[in-house]
Amino acid sequence: MKAFLGTGLLGSNFVKAMRKRGEDVQVWNRTAAKAKALEEVGAKAFDNPADAVKGATLVHLTLKDDVSVNEVLEAVRDGLAPGTVIVDHTTTSKEGAIQRTKEWKGKGFFYQHAPVFMGPVNALESSGFMLLSGDEALIDRIEPELQRMTGKILRFGSEVGKAAAMKLAGNAFLVCFTAGIRETLCLSKALGLAVTDLSSLFDAWNPGTLLQPRLKRMTAGDYTNPSWELNMARKDTGLFIDAAQKAETELTLLPVIASLMDSWIEKGYGHNDWTVIAKDCA
Repeated sequence: MKAFLGTGLLGSNFVKAMRKRGEDVQVWNRTAAKAKALEEVGAKAFDNPADAVKGATLVHLTLKDDVSVNEVLEAVRDGLAPGTVIVDHTTTSKEGAIQRTKEWKGKGFFYQHAPVFMGPVNALESSGFMLLSGDEALIDRIEPELQRMTGKILRFGSEVGKAAAMKLAGNAFLVCFTAGIRETLCLSKALGLAVTDLSSLFDAWNPGTLLQPRLKRMTAGDYTNPSWELNMARKDTGLFIDAAQKAETELTLLPVIASLMDSWIEKGYGHNDWTVIAKDCA
């Protein structure tokens, strides 16, 4: 028997996929109607989270944040059988994952943080990525169950909380990536380019292939052999901003990036490769 606490878009599709595999699942959600709707696929819904975990040997969570995870876990404590494994898919802080792992082990349970790079469609199709780190004996034991939920499991060793850190780093990239596309769309509009123009450019030139080489260059520590000088990158950034201003289009990221470039130019790095702006982070 499994329990699933938190049946929003992601959690509900995890449950639907479990039911397709013939697994018995007891569910709870703070908005009861969302859990109740899963009875249509054969899950059993409960109004009380402590009741939802009774009889379950594996309890899954997909909640909002550290606070909600702590609140729900405390609410279900009396319903948990000794030795129950709690698998938390919530994106949380690294510190929260470390604290809960220690705290719930002391209470006689196993807490395993397992954040995901998965959307609702991935949860339904058992695709995407699930991240794990910590007690490797525990992970070995539950990995076959977790593998059925996702496309690929990424293991990051025995360091508790590392999976949480990797998830946050990955999400930071996705946030910046999406905001960068927004900035590109704003500039393109200011320049009179259509979305189809951008699509045709990226069909021919895929900047995604630059990710790993750029990461290596930014962290290598040697910026003295430039392929694009910081001074020249700053000049082009000025052109972006000027074009947007002339079209009365507001940019959000590029002015901040220009200020960052200026700070490194002032430090004397203008003739270095422009990736020197990562020197203090690498």
